[in-house]
Amino acid sequence: MYVVTGGAGFIGSNIVWALENLGVGKIIVCDWMDDGDKWRNVAKRELADVVAPEDLFDFLEDNATNIEAVIHMGAISSTVEPDVDLIIETNFRLSQDLWHWCTQHHVRFMYASSAATYGDGSQGFDDDGSLAGLALLKPLNAYGWSKHLFDRRVARMVADNEPRPPQWAGLKFFNVYGPNEYHKDRMRSVVSQVFPNARDGEPSTLFKSHHSDYADGGQLRDFIWVGDCIDMILWLLEKPDVNGLFNCGTGKARSFKDLAEAVYAALDKTTAIKYVDTPVEIRAKYQYFTEAKMDRLRAAGYDKPFTALEDGVAEYVTGFLNTDDPYR
Repeated sequence: MYVVTGGAGFIGSNIVWALENLGVGKIIVCDWMDDGDKWRNVAKRELADVVAPEDLFDFLEDNATNIEAVIHMGAISSTVEPDVDLIIETNFRLSQDLWHWCTQHHVRFMYASSAATYGDGSQGFDDDGSLAGLALLKPLNAYGWSKHLFDRRVARMVADNEPRPPQWAGLKFFNVYGPNEYHKDRMRSVVSQVFPNARDGEPSTLFKSHHSDYADGGQLRDFIWVGDCIDMILWLLEKPDVNGLFNCGTGKARSFKDLAEAVYAALDKTTAIKYVDTPVEIRAKYQYFTEAKMDRLRAAGYDKPFTALEDGVAEYVTGFLNTDDPYR
């Protein structure tokens, strides 16, 4: 039995799809469906149960001897969420509680961290999970800080040789794109946001640069196809002796302009982009460059190549966005 928190969300529902394809057994989704179309993310899946987050620990206790792994993707992921107490309760305390439960019951534990922990990138993007390495990072928002707080807590428990789950791994997700992100509204990937305009042959909007080293649309991100994220997680599940904090990116930064052009190219349309000022409220904290250092995952034995930006965008556009049913 595999429990996926946030299992109806973007990355979580893609993990559920992959687990079902592997035929691993019973799959449990822990999530709220809310009142929109989020349920469609798992509408095609065969699930053993759907558990509300407030009932999660009762479910875990009732099924402790049958659970192989908890894959913890559930979080408040909005970088503009104003309720910091809610963020801490959801992103930090819940993660701690799950860590301790998995330790007590000898259940493998994987969790979502974030590239937001790197802040403005001035300290680089090295997934150094040591106490000293993590202490250098300065996240720019409460979401990034909450993820960083848990990374540091894990590092302290490991350094102090406290009891831990039989396998644990944290993944610092960079800019992930792919199917089942549609409920995320303005937090959707730029691929999803550009697509409707590109499909209709209209201009798409990107932010102007307010940094002298970057042209408009030249802001750089490590964009990663969700399929590559799934491959990393499945690999970790196959390697129970691999533990640690790992970046989940491609190791190659590309521009937002490159991304938009790939969407138009996938539709065989002429690229048309208009640039608008970056909103004042996020301008001071805007990242102009992210690029995952992938050496630690490679050193651990992961050798699968990452999907090129153009290939991933084309698969997303032609296989999902530009179809009658965009859900995986």
